[in-house]
Amino acid sequence: MSDTKLTIESIISPALTRCAVAGSSKKRVLEFIAHLVSEHLSFLDENTLFNNLVCRERLGSTGIGQGIAIPHCRLENCDRVIGALITLKDKIDFDSIDSQPVDLLFVLIVPQEATGEHLDLLSQLAQKFNNPAFCARLRDCQTDDELFNAAITPQSKA
Repeated sequence: MSDTKLTIESIISPALTRCAVAGSSKKRVLEFIAHLVSEHLSFLDENTLFNNLVCRERLGSTGIGQGIAIPHCRLENCDRVIGALITLKDKIDFDSIDSQPVDLLFVLIVPQEATGEHLDLLSQLAQKFNNPAFCARLRDCQTDDELFNAAITPQSKA
């Protein structure tokens, strides 16, 4: 791992940003995420990724409230931090702490040994998604490109 501080903007890419995904359940959304990530990063196994995300959810929901979830896991064969941003067409039950359905997900996949980076990025994500204007901007997006650009553009001070 480098000494460069990782940011949310530095770990997502247009290839892993999807707007208005159809997902009928938490399991289906996690399957979609595992497929999307493994399709674009062939060194990651889809089944391993899915199983790790599900195992993490069994420890406690990653639904942080206000329609937001941050599914995350650590993977042994992962050599970098990977982020994926997804909005759902329809809200789904995610066993969130506030019992509200989820429509906004940021997925975080980190190398097995990257504990510090993992915790730092989760903190950054929670802070960023705690901003109602930022979340509204993401939810208003109509295309994948729009969603990616909204996520990486600094919040205006207006």
